Amino acid sequence: MLLAVCQEFEIETENDLIPRIASGFAGGIGNTGAVCGAVVGAVMAISLKLGRADTMEGSLRRLAVSGELRRRFETEMGTISCRELTGVDLSTKKGIEQYMSSDKPMTVCFPAVGAAYRLVVDLLKETSRAEGA
Repeated sequence: MLLAVCQEFEIETENDLIPRIASGFAGGIGNTGAVCGAVVGAVMAISLKLGRADTMEGSLRRLAVSGELRRRFETEMGTISCRELTGVDLSTKKGIEQYMSSDKPMTVCFPAVGAAYRLVVDLLKETSRAEGA
């Protein structure tokens, strides 16, 4: 998802840095069931596109974009928690087996990645229009 956003906005990436830096997000950050990796990747995409701000006001505007992403994702998907989205505990072998033998990747995770991608692209385009860029 993160790499796709970089491609969408022509953000230059070095070799395989983006896929490598995002590889630990799966399963809600290292199979802990925490924040959905698609959401974490989307926040990283926002940061890559908008960059760091030079002022507190600029920083707050950038943080608001990430906050809005979370709000929209949670509204659409019901939660940002991997465990709540999938309904399984990926921190256990039994949970991983349960997940892998289910339709969760297709019915939950792929749609979550798609939603995060669409939402972050929409937000970045809205932000760009609002800033007149």
